[in-house]
Amino acid sequence: MVKHLLSLAFFSYLIFISRLKLFLFSFLKLKIPILFHTFVQSNLRMKKLLDKHSLPVRIFHWINFPVIFIMIWSGTLIYWANGVYKITVANHVLFKFYPPSVYKALNIPYRLAEGMSWHFVFMWFFFFNGLIYFIYLIFSGEWREMIPKLSSFKDAWSVLLHDLHIRKKKPEQGKYNAAQRLAYTGIVFMGFGSLLTGLVIYKPVEFSYLTTLLGGYEAARFQHFLLTIGFLLFFVIHILQVILAGWNNFRSVVTGWEVKDDESVSENEK
Repeated sequence: MVKHLLSLAFFSYLIFISRLKLFLFSFLKLKIPILFHTFVQSNLRMKKLLDKHSLPVRIFHWINFPVIFIMIWSGTLIYWANGVYKITVANHVLFKFYPPSVYKALNIPYRLAEGMSWHFVFMWFFFFNGLIYFIYLIFSGEWREMIPKLSSFKDAWSVLLHDLHIRKKKPEQGKYNAAQRLAYTGIVFMGFGSLLTGLVIYKPVEFSYLTTLLGGYEAARFQHFLLTIGFLLFFVIHILQVILAGWNNFRSVVTGWEVKDDESVSENEK
């Protein structure tokens, strides 16, 4: 009796397993590919690659990035020898550029000759990269996407409020938003100003007409210092903005394209 029951249970188990295998085979063969295909197609429809930065712009950018860093660093080595600028109120020094602790932490002291060597070499990279970039913008027509519009100052305020999470609605954005147009155009003029003031500091007698135009040697040196602080602030803010914007934005400066949702693409095209 027990043997018959065991045999019946065993055969019932075999029938169940065969039925289960048949069901799983049918599901894996028919259902899974359909579901996978639907998932892939839906994601492909949601994404689109857009060209954002041309190859020349990317090359200029990645040359300029280390060059400006080296110019600021070597300029600080030079400035250490005569660091006269400070912020004072009623003869009370609020901040001196730069505190001894900063010099010590960055190993700046007694490296004047080294700083001048680096500065005078890389100023040529700065000059020619900036000059070729400016010529490219003019002849390629890309200056139209970068130069500020009449409404850029007003729109830049909206961008700032959005970045600070005060305003939820994202401002209109083409290749560059209003704040970027102002910043990137301003950086071109800052570079031009740095070259002019740098020439006066380097050769004040040979460029006496330029020295006079800029208000004298001391005035030119102070303007050069302010422009350097401006570059330093731009440098820091730019890196923070890249981090906040995320990988997609950074990838576009490396590869030239970015991934966009079809919905956002269609809205921008409208």
